[in-house]
Parts: sequence; structure tokens; C-alpha cells
Amino acid sequence: MVTLTIDGQRIQAEEGTTLLEAARDHNIYIPTLCVNEAVSPYGACRLCLVEVTKKERQRLVASCLYFVEEGLIVRTDSERIALIRGMIIELLLARCPKAGEVQELAKRLGVRESRFRVEDENNLCVLCALCTRVCQEVVGQSAISLVNPGTDREVAIPFYDNSDACIACGSCAYICPTEAIKLEDVGDTRIITMPNCRLEFKLKQCPKCGTYWAPEKQLEYMIKKANISPKVFDLCPDCRE
Repeated sequence: MVTLTIDGQRIQAEEGTTLLEAARDHNIYIPTLCVNEAVSPYGACRLCLVEVTKKERQRLVASCLYFVEEGLIVRTDSERIALIRGMIIELLLARCPKAGEVQELAKRLGVRESRFRVEDENNLCVLCALCTRVCQEVVGQSAISLVNPGTDREVAIPFYDNSDACIACGSCAYICPTEAIKLEDVGDTRIITMPNCRLEFKLKQCPKCGTYWAPEKQLEYMIKKANISPKVFDLCPDCRE
């Protein structure tokens, strides 16, 4: 076990634990938009910045990426951190003014409005990269990625129109914290809407009850990946005995 101090509270954490995990385990709040236990940490939003002091040297680190160390002193709520988080959330409000998760974080951090100009009122993507990570790390497809440098950074499928790698599982939509990616099943079609494209996939129909229950492309992927018989997915889960 490692002993450290967070906001004056002396705590213990297992070696290999991040500062964010250690803080959460002891009910110490650190805001974040890009962390999910399903995928590896990435440090995209920078809202989880904290001050660490080690051997009298102080610096800022992303708590989702920095591991606990013996004797480390951590501040999560200093004036410096508050100013930085306030600036970050103002930038996010200007980028995604209608994103509910961003609005809730702004309220919690005491930010009522942004000083920066809003360029697109309908933009919901905070570039957290949760969607790209879940597609790569969990699904194993890498059907979407972050493209373009600087202020043109965005999430996209290859060449903005090549959806061959996408299996329509919807993991990107489920993990998105701001609903920038949406999923809807309409009749025999699954529709996935991203900030810059709209994808449609055919759903498989159960011959017994007639329900359209899963994307055919996702089932084909699972059959190939697990090397199982296609007959396994002849019926929907409700009709299997």
C-alpha cells in the first residue's frame, strides 16, 4: 500500500492506482469528462488537473494518468486549480453550449457563462475520445478516430464516408457523455448519427416473433470473431429456449 495526502487527508491506496481513483475511493471530488472504467485513461479534457508536491517540487498533473506515490501531497481544490478548471469549462461551454453534461459541470464549478465566442451552438462533441477508445479497445474495430490538427480536430469515420469497419454495435453512442453520437432503431434499420455523418445498417429480423433485434453486420462480426455457428443467432434472445 502507498500512503499519500489528498487535500490534507492522509489516505492509503494500492500501488498502480491513479490519483483520480484514489480520490474517488475516499469521496474526494475531481471533475472529469473523459474517464470511463470501460477504457484506458486518456487525459483529454484536463478537468481532472491537480497540484502534486514531491520532494518540495510542485507541478500540475492529470489525475487520471498520474499514479499514487509514497509521501505525495495532492491538492485538488487550490485557487490555482479552480482558475484553470474555470477556464477549461468556459472553453467547453463556448464549444458545446447545449451539452447537458458540460452545463452541469459548469454549475458545480460555479461558472455561469463563458467569456468566449460560441462558434456552433449545436456542437455537442467535447473531443473526450471515449468513442474512439471504446471502438478500438473494447470492440476491436477502430471504425472512428480523431482527425485533423488544432481547432479543426473532430471525430470521424475514414474519409468521412467509409463505414466498412463499423459493425453498428452502438458502443460509441452508449459511452458518449454528451449525446454527440446518437443511436436509433427505426423499423428494420439502425441509424447512428455522428457530428459529421449519418450511418444506416440493416437489422436482423427474428423469424419467430418478427422483431428486428440486432444489426446483421454486428452479428456477422461476432460469428467470425467467436468462430461460432450462424444458427446461434437465428432467433432473438426472447425467443431462444
